[in-house]
Amino acid sequence: MKLADLDFSYPEELIATAPQRPSRVMWVQGQDEPQEITFQDLMARIPSGDILVVNNTRVLKRRVFAGEVEILFLKQTNAQEWEVLFPSKKYKIGSVLELPLGLSMTLLEKGRPQKVRLSEPVGEDYFQKVAELPLPPYIQKAREQRHTVEADESWYQTAWAKTPGSFAAPTASLHFSHKDMEELKARGVRVAEVTLHVGLGTFLPVTAEDLNDHDMHEECVEVSAATWALIQETKTKGGHVWALGTTTTRSLESVGLGLLPGSAQTGFQGFTKLLIQPGYQFKVVDRLLTNFHQPQSTLLALVAGFSSLERVKACYQWAIERKFRLFSYGDLTCWTGNQQ
Repeated sequence: MKLADLDFSYPEELIATAPQRPSRVMWVQGQDEPQEITFQDLMARIPSGDILVVNNTRVLKRRVFAGEVEILFLKQTNAQEWEVLFPSKKYKIGSVLELPLGLSMTLLEKGRPQKVRLSEPVGEDYFQKVAELPLPPYIQKAREQRHTVEADESWYQTAWAKTPGSFAAPTASLHFSHKDMEELKARGVRVAEVTLHVGLGTFLPVTAEDLNDHDMHEECVEVSAATWALIQETKTKGGHVWALGTTTTRSLESVGLGLLPGSAQTGFQGFTKLLIQPGYQFKVVDRLLTNFHQPQSTLLALVAGFSSLERVKACYQWAIERKFRLFSYGDLTCWTGNQQ
């Protein structure tokens, strides 16, 4: 698939800068015309005997400001050295940037990511004091405000976020509360968790003209034996697997393809670089709940793989004409694939 095929235009004012509860929902059933349904309608359409799988990752506070420069701390490689992302073009190797609380950072190596050395070791307590959640840059731009607001602390974490490790939220889950999950369970819907820590790929744009040439950065995944057993039991009884978000989808499909070490008895844990695009045959997921995604993104390619590129672009245009709110804090979509 060509990257240009994943392009579409939208009014900037449709970029959501805060969540809306309840969100609007675009329902896409097979090849039918899209529908707008209420969130409660969506809840009612998840039937007893089906399973809803969610991602329990927790977003790390890792965005630190050195004056006007934003630095995203990605990975600690030893006591004082880190892999980071920041606009380093104007800095030379050996340049020093001053960080909060009297620390400094020396640039050791350029690239994507860059390598730096801190003047002293830091731990989680340092980031809790000085760092912010890594909101998508388009939200900062739409707000005309680079710093997070206090409400983002709850807005940008899912209700069940518990396993720290992500650099972005699994945003489809932001639409649901614990109460919603208890309501589904009370009606006989199974709810299970996986973990996928959203990594560097979220922040780096696709630069290859052909998506087949794009090198996906690996992301850490865990699917427990209990979750996999519930999925298999649901399938055996004729139920459907609803994936809440693209991260959950990639987690389950990575197991379905045999890409993760482990077994049904012990669970699966490892790293995935799975890129889903049109032509992919889904092994596990039957229904996809996800937000609207940015143009020329691997996330949009995944949705197109679940439906079709032509269908997705037509549905997005339908939603834009009706002023659905877009992207991380925006509205929800549900895709049933090509099934009726």
